[in-house]
Amino acid sequence: MNNKFFEWAGVITAILYSMFVALNIGIEFLGFCLLLLSAILIGIWAYRGGHKGILVLQFFYATAGIIGMIRWF
Repeated sequence: MNNKFFEWAGVITAILYSMFVALNIGIEFLGFCLLLLSAILIGIWAYRGGHKGILVLQFFYATAGIIGMIRWF
């Protein structure tokens, strides 16, 4: 797959995650699922592009997504 796909799919899912959590309308679990998906997608993009700092950041975001899903489930 094209690197642009991973980059932009990750960005869109991150935007949706932040909106779902900020709206506080009961879809926080779905938001944290999107955060995990976003971290995976952007992590792939970062790995392929050699963006080591962004890759490390995505490990943190993935961990936060998993913690959020566990706490909201």
